[in-house]
Amino acid sequence: MAKNIKNPETIALHGGEYRSDPATTAVAVPIYRTTSYQFKDTGTAANLFALKEFGNIYTRIMNPTNDVLEKRVAALEGGLACVTVGSGQAASTFAITNVCQAGDNFISSTDLYGGTVNLFTHTLKKLGIEVRYADPSDPKNFEKQIDDKTRCIYAETLPNPYLRVFPIKEVSDIGRKYNIPLIMDNTASPVICKPIEHGAAVVIHSLTKFIGGHGTVIGGCLVDGGNFDWTTNPKRQPLFNEPDASYGGAVWGKVVPELTGANVAYAVRARVVLLRDLGSALAPDNAFGIIQGLETVALRMKQHCSNAEKAVEFLQKNKNVERVIYPTLHKGEIGGRAKRYFKGGNGGLVGIEVKGGVESGKKFIESLKMFYHVANIGDARSLAIHPATTTHSQLTEEELLAAGVTPGYVRLSIGIEHPDDIIADLDQALKASGGTKLRAVS
Repeated sequence: MAKNIKNPETIALHGGEYRSDPATTAVAVPIYRTTSYQFKDTGTAANLFALKEFGNIYTRIMNPTNDVLEKRVAALEGGLACVTVGSGQAASTFAITNVCQAGDNFISSTDLYGGTVNLFTHTLKKLGIEVRYADPSDPKNFEKQIDDKTRCIYAETLPNPYLRVFPIKEVSDIGRKYNIPLIMDNTASPVICKPIEHGAAVVIHSLTKFIGGHGTVIGGCLVDGGNFDWTTNPKRQPLFNEPDASYGGAVWGKVVPELTGANVAYAVRARVVLLRDLGSALAPDNAFGIIQGLETVALRMKQHCSNAEKAVEFLQKNKNVERVIYPTLHKGEIGGRAKRYFKGGNGGLVGIEVKGGVESGKKFIESLKMFYHVANIGDARSLAIHPATTTHSQLTEEELLAAGVTPGYVRLSIGIEHPDDIIADLDQALKASGGTKLRAVS
């Protein structure tokens, strides 16, 4: 594909180097259901293991089906390289452990998916990696948390439940002053936002969500933007500047550009160190399923965004609704971020809080007929969930409130059904829930 093509609709179908299968000329990407690959000779095998040349060794590390997906997602995000993993949660874990080791810290936005909060607060703590939370309402909050052991900054482009767009450039600029990369989880806003264009060094996705788009497979990925110099300050990024004994003393920040001719040290280390040692590989069957979703994600995002805006308009006017949460409804600087960072829509997530607490939230959920009550977002189908009793149930009361999850909060993931049918289901559920008023989390 011509490298100058920028339109996501085309990139999703033709991005990367794949045109047809070299073995069969098949246009559809084959599923390479294999664990291992025949080496040409002993010399080639030795070179592959020594990273003197790149190629397939074992599917835990690389697979031809996954390779097509990786290159297309990298192209879609405007990055140089991509590594797929078994889930979005694995992507979050790899994102941090690829730059942090015991004794290090990183700074995270307070606006996060509940599972990520648990990973950062509890699991990584047990590994000796400290998370420091910063409120993204003011980018300067991130700079206040930086010390000599800070290795990266992590945030979600469009986090729920607040749906406050993150100040990507502002925080990225702060991080780069200290040679600290910004890692953005762009799961909820593929196509409509490209964090790398605004200074992010790494973008991750739960491919399970909008990119996969059909609730059929689980996967995740890390995209290396190729725009961060890992060697500028060796003390700041020791994992990329100190010899790695597990690879004969390789210094990743130097050896990768020498071997590949590209600034993709982050992606290569994630692949040959973390995937090698931790597993978490994406199955090629799942990669194939995600490719099918990827091919239409740009078209679906248009419909998700259009339907969500119509649903928001309905909810705002409905007598049983006081306020709703949506990126464009925030006031001031936070509301302005959607205009700066989003192009072609404002996402498919809508938040409401049902007046009356937990029981009212449950009643509304259980009254929905077309919406599915599932723990997912980004499906072609419309989805709804009550986070306080599900996705965020492992958080303490204090953590719930900090995350913006109040007892009656309901998250809607608006699908690609006809908007009239979406609105009709919301309308009947509001009536069935007793006509209680709804108010948004501020």
